[in-house]
Amino acid sequence: MAEAPDTRTAEAFAQSWNRIGSVYTRDEFLDWFAPIGTDDLRGRDVLELGFGNGSMLYWVVQCHPRELTGIELGDTIEQTRRNLDAAGADVPVELLRGDLTSAQLGDFDVVYCIGVLHHLKEPEAGFRSVLRHARPGGRFHCWVYAHEGNAVVRWFVDPLRRVTSRLPWWLTKYGFALPLAVPFFVAARLLNVRPLRSQTWLRRLPMAAYFSWIAPRPFRFFHHVAFDQLVTPQTRYIRRSTVEQWLTAPEIDPQSVYVIFRNANSWKFGGRRRT
Repeated sequence: MAEAPDTRTAEAFAQSWNRIGSVYTRDEFLDWFAPIGTDDLRGRDVLELGFGNGSMLYWVVQCHPRELTGIELGDTIEQTRRNLDAAGADVPVELLRGDLTSAQLGDFDVVYCIGVLHHLKEPEAGFRSVLRHARPGGRFHCWVYAHEGNAVVRWFVDPLRRVTSRLPWWLTKYGFALPLAVPFFVAARLLNVRPLRSQTWLRRLPMAAYFSWIAPRPFRFFHHVAFDQLVTPQTRYIRRSTVEQWLTAPEIDPQSVYVIFRNANSWKFGGRRRT
């Protein structure tokens, strides 16, 4: 396989994905996918672009699609198969290793790409691949980090990431991500205590909505998020105007598009390809 522009990023994430199981709960899966629901996946041909360790595939396969396909640049297929075996669903699943931006995999009823486009050297090329693989009338759905609402991360985490992404994965995970996850975890839990949660001024703090969402998660989830932020060689924060520009592509039915500001720091967006 020829080296792709995003090989270094894929290899960095593979170091993480191959050492954890499925980190997402069913509620988290439903949250990331909404407004696409489980019935929209049932009996459909579904494609995931950038499947990581199969944390999303694990839940999609339990929605009983007709066929399920995934492509991932990192070397995570073995770990993904172990996670899918645990799902126990009898659905044909094809896992491929390759560059999602240049892949030609055919047409699908539902195509999704969650948490991947913002790590690509050319995010728009990734989005074009999403559209390319949706058949006429088919649905597509994406999730990316937003430029809006992420000033704290861009100002304080990104400069550190430029250093930690060059270190051995184990040093980044346990020497940096682990100690940083502790105050991250404590702050989120404190801000979610009932007497504080009702304070209007606290709800106006940067990333308050995100802290409220992540607060109920276990500490390992915080550690995983911190490591994800620090291990990747590149992260881009996508503006709403960029998302809206992508959604003006002539292949897209303009009446079908949606853009959702999730947790006030990320964008969920999608629609249907024209019939």
